[in-house]
Amino acid sequence: MQAVSSASHPVDESKSPVDTASLPVPAFALGTVAVHGVNRAVVLAGDHVLQIDSIADGLGLSAPVTVRDILDEWERLLPALRDAARSEDGEWVALAEVTVTAPVEPRQILQAGANYRTHVIDLAVKHTDIAKGRSEQQIRDETAAMMDKRAAEGDPYFFIGLPSAVTGPYDVVTLPAGTRKNDWELELVAVVGARAFQLTREEALGAIAGYTIANDLTTRELVFRADMPEIGTDWLRAKNAPGFLPLGPWIVPKEDAGEVAEMRLTLELDDKAMQDESTKDMLFDVAALVSAVSQTVQLLPGDLILTGSPAGNGMHWGRLLRDGDVMTSTITGLGYQQTPVVASS
Repeated sequence: MQAVSSASHPVDESKSPVDTASLPVPAFALGTVAVHGVNRAVVLAGDHVLQIDSIADGLGLSAPVTVRDILDEWERLLPALRDAARSEDGEWVALAEVTVTAPVEPRQILQAGANYRTHVIDLAVKHTDIAKGRSEQQIRDETAAMMDKRAAEGDPYFFIGLPSAVTGPYDVVTLPAGTRKNDWELELVAVVGARAFQLTREEALGAIAGYTIANDLTTRELVFRADMPEIGTDWLRAKNAPGFLPLGPWIVPKEDAGEVAEMRLTLELDDKAMQDESTKDMLFDVAALVSAVSQTVQLLPGDLILTGSPAGNGMHWGRLLRDGDVMTSTITGLGYQQTPVVASS
């Protein structure tokens, strides 16, 4: 292997509430890292990454190569990347000596909302006026029945995010000036690896290259418009501040990610697990979500399909994000994020 030295370690361990050495890293994955300040598409293999530019000719590609270039030809290139990861060809860099960035620059970000049963029930309790004659248990029972009916008869709910909100998995996030109720929402992300439109449920997972992690941060006081309550939610303002979508670190091929229906999502803050739930709590599974959104949207390689967030956000705990917080987020088989939070200066 031809070693290349690089910049700083991606995580400031002095601020970490979690021993990151104990957190898992995928054995094989695709991503983007900064080498000498320049972003490079890489293959992760153990504790090193292979710069894809250094083997571009052998892949039939022109350097510089982006992850989206790879996803454009995913079926052809994935076997070749596996072979490359087992060889010593090309330029390799120690993972500890690079800065890991967001793994892909998406063209479209499609976000499923209200897709975890327990999360929706908890939010209903927080947003409902209990003083109007219904107890908390009545609200929970009514919402649970509504969720069960929706899962059996309804359709997934989607809205659109902006690529400008994407940041790296270890980058500092600055809370928007003048806001007080900023919240976390850890999510499993399906990464599209083929052009696709109007897929059946049976066809849907065939369009997915792999999976990654997102934290879909939300400014709660901006979700509903006080000046125009009749128009409902305002996701543009609530979710698209710069850096409000920490993404990555890796795109793990679906064949390597394990059983997507049994992944566990965990977000820790102040040494406490705030979110700790299985994808089994989804109302609509990944195949149903991909199929549903493809009925309207022409899916493109590199697109992100966020699958919703489980119970345990700040609204539930009555504890929102504040200056100095560090969120550590893991999803089974996909690695981890660590996101420091600072107040706006």
